[in-house]
Amino acid sequence: MDAIPPSPDYQSLKEAALAHLARFATTRQSLRQMLQRRVRRWGVRAVRAGMFAEEVATHEQACQPLIEQIAEEMERLGAVDDAAFSRSRSRNLARSGRSRRAVQAHLQGKGVDGETVRQAMDESLGEAGEEQARQAELAAAVILARKRAIGPFHRPDRPEKERMKVLAIFARNGFSQDIAMKALEMEREDAEDLIIEFRSL
Repeated sequence: MDAIPPSPDYQSLKEAALAHLARFATTRQSLRQMLQRRVRRWGVRAVRAGMFAEEVATHEQACQPLIEQIAEEMERLGAVDDAAFSRSRSRNLARSGRSRRAVQAHLQGKGVDGETVRQAMDESLGEAGEEQARQAELAAAVILARKRAIGPFHRPDRPEKERMKVLAIFARNGFSQDIAMKALEMEREDAEDLIIEFRSL
């Protein structure tokens, strides 16, 4: 039987948090989840080594306040900043062809609150309903078109997809029909210029 591994404590969890933050930009919620997974993995190993499940559960519960404390400390130190993470991720996702709606869903899935998400997207992609935001959305749609080789990036050596199937690609990725139609109707040169301009902002 294996030796029971030492229970996670403040120091080991903080070291794990610092190692994670040195490699990845993350949200407070994602940091908490990473630490919770670490504690659960310890619990599985401890049970396999012979510790009673009830005792493991007690240790796991005792780690929860430590995880919260570490997440707060990392936020206070500026190592975790949901707003900065959201601004950066908004730009990166849009530049990879994600719609505003998809970006919002991604950030909320990372545990960022709705108001922080809205502010971050307004700052990085323009305020919803304004021309800057509309141009950012169109550029993201054009990037998707290039990835999927549709619209202005359709390859002449391939059969053209049905219009409804092409529009469905945009719809599944969170783009409105209006934006999809604009992206599809662009000339290739204009589409490439829009992508270059958007990525240089």
